[in-house]
Amino acid sequence: MTAFLVVLVIVLFGVALWQMSKIFELSKPKSDTSDEIANDQDNRINGKLMLMFVGFIYVLAFISHYKWSKVFLPQAASEHGVDIDQLWLISMVLIFVVGIITQWLLHYFAFKYHGRQGQKATFFADNDKLEFIWTIIPVIVLAGLIIYGLFTWTDIMNVEPDEDPMVIELYAYQFDWRARYSGTDNVLGDANVRLIEGSNVLGVDLADPNSQDDIVVSELHLPVGKKILFKMRSQDVLHSAYMPHFRAQMNCVPGMVTQFAFTPTMTTQEMRMNDDMVAKVQDINTIRREKSKMLEAKGDEALEPYEFDYLLLCNKICGNNHYNMQMKIVVETQEEFEAWLAEQGSVSKTLVVQ
Repeated sequence: MTAFLVVLVIVLFGVALWQMSKIFELSKPKSDTSDEIANDQDNRINGKLMLMFVGFIYVLAFISHYKWSKVFLPQAASEHGVDIDQLWLISMVLIFVVGIITQWLLHYFAFKYHGRQGQKATFFADNDKLEFIWTIIPVIVLAGLIIYGLFTWTDIMNVEPDEDPMVIELYAYQFDWRARYSGTDNVLGDANVRLIEGSNVLGVDLADPNSQDDIVVSELHLPVGKKILFKMRSQDVLHSAYMPHFRAQMNCVPGMVTQFAFTPTMTTQEMRMNDDMVAKVQDINTIRREKSKMLEAKGDEALEPYEFDYLLLCNKICGNNHYNMQMKIVVETQEEFEAWLAEQGSVSKTLVVQ
């Protein structure tokens, strides 16, 4: 009880001091606050600063593009990737053109029509013609982009029966990937997370005849020029199968199967010889050599030289080891792919349920 009274006294004392400070503040004579009101000189300075700022934005955008354009993705390595890049380019050009014009008008008008003593702005309650123009133009442009995007997306997602794509399952789990090939019958066997046991990490139903020739691997190999239909599953949380060089991405959702199809157009070796990729690898290895010098000075092991490989990444933040969730993709000729596939064992031979 004594402790409570002590705390109460302290709180009341603080309240009393606060109230006294308010009384003293009210008793002070009023000061001249006209210096807080912007005058013509302040408005001129702010107008000029607005012009300087828009110039700064343009210079910064140019420098950023010049400095970081080398980290852009190289040319697409899939058939549909060309359409994706074209759609992206059109969107970015429109955004940049509109952004440059509107930013200039915004900052220039702030300079040209800055406040002046005795000058009153003209006010328009409404202007139907102006409102129609600045409404209909964005509507037409956005509708064009959306329709173009929908047609592009439809062409990408539709898989014609006569294309006879190779069916591969991508299975995501914290924090790794597995790929399951559909075997000689090109039909994936049934699978269910309830069947996960021992080495059967994908939950493949071994009683399903279609599962007997399925092949489970930890490195994805694809034949160049062949349509691939990916069936995607997740064991635990929401993942996203992201293959940037193929301009492909699709969420892997627990409890359902999603799909995405594309045709690789460049082998791993061909991409390694691409001029942009050669320059990127050189830049990366220059950075790694500098870092290796610092590591060696500390007695640590130096970094190995980087060599380009296609990668399957998770593009959803799926946990504390999300950054390391990736799988190597090898694109090769049909003959090389068939030779590699022949070396892999089917699930009927390799899976042992413990």
